[in-house]
Amino acid sequence: MNKVALISIDYQKGFDHPVWGQRNNLDAENKMALLLAHWRKNKWPVIHVQHCSVEPNSPLRTGFAGNEFKQETKPITGEAVFKKSVNSAFIGTNLKSYLEDNAIQSLVIAGLTTDHCVSTTTRMAGNYGFEVTLVSDATATFDRKGEDGIHYTADQIHNIHLASLNGEFCTVKSTDEVLNNFM
Repeated sequence: MNKVALISIDYQKGFDHPVWGQRNNLDAENKMALLLAHWRKNKWPVIHVQHCSVEPNSPLRTGFAGNEFKQETKPITGEAVFKKSVNSAFIGTNLKSYLEDNAIQSLVIAGLTTDHCVSTTTRMAGNYGFEVTLVSDATATFDRKGEDGIHYTADQIHNIHLASLNGEFCTVKSTDEVLNNFM
């Protein structure tokens, strides 16, 4: 089987801060915990991405408690951690060379948030030629207001981004589908 890495993006305490607003898929962390357990049991590569905001008041800023990983998604010894300050795990990090150096061609991606760091990382991975599976129910986002003043729910944003990524940059699957496909 081709080496498949699990990439866990920005499961950090700062995303529990009320500044973000209403979130969908409150079970995303539990789904990621299932994926992490499966990858660890099989001794497959696990990669964590940590957003280290440079914004002075961001809950994700280095040195703030919100920058820490959530308990259920914390890295363990031996797992790679890439720190970023932009919305792609490939920009400002050596993630691409790490994957190439370790002969990893397939990625399973999940994290926070669907429309920002998850989407951008997924798009870049697809453009770089990696085979990408995006886990729909281990990913989440927040409500947004459009420039036209229209309120979009987190579910709407989440589903639209999954739809726009699927078939173009990745294949979207549920946690159960991923666990059944990668045994």
